Amino acid sequence: MPKTTTFALLLWLLTVTTLVFTIVPPALGLGYLVRIMFFHIPMAWVAVLGFLLSAWWAIRYLRTKQMRYHLLSSSAARLGLIFCLLATGSGAIFAKLTWGAYWNWDPRQTTIFILLLIYGAYISLEASVEDPARRANAAAVYTLFSFITVPFLVFIIPRFFESLHPEPLINNAGKIQMDSIMIGVLLAALAGITGLFLWLLQYWMKRRTTKVRE
Repeated sequence: MPKTTTFALLLWLLTVTTLVFTIVPPALGLGYLVRIMFFHIPMAWVAVLGFLLSAWWAIRYLRTKQMRYHLLSSSAARLGLIFCLLATGSGAIFAKLTWGAYWNWDPRQTTIFILLLIYGAYISLEASVEDPARRANAAAVYTLFSFITVPFLVFIIPRFFESLHPEPLINNAGKIQMDSIMIGVLLAALAGITGLFLWLLQYWMKRRTTKVRE
């Protein structure tokens, strides 16, 4: 990205962070610990976005056999895994501060752990196949089957079990659980973290493309 775009992104992220710690009011039952959610939720959203884009580019690769689509799919999956780890880590900090332990095998913690294993195996699969064409084919097929699990592990299965996890942003009745200030800051945070993901994806692609050409 151009330097002006990079600077604008950094300024946006800094502004959002400042807003989180200055204007976000305490939440009922959570107090100011709710501020962690303004980092946790965007990271979880970007993880899902990364896995979705990885599956989309995997389809494009299988249709065209263009290595560029494999590199995009692979980069998106790896970034998705990184943001999934960040979401898990921020969630663990929240759990320690509210429940007294970093890990409780809560339904949402359990399903996110399974998701980490699935996409961690993707990294191992890529590393184990030496031939570029075979590696790209295997990774694309694995990505598609992996993404089938994402909606169930992130959105569906956790709702069937009692959980210590706070109510999601939109509850089962379709009602938003935040006031207008929180929603505004959260949307700004979502935009900022999404922008960071796209910046990292472009940077990663540039480096990987250069390495392949060499």
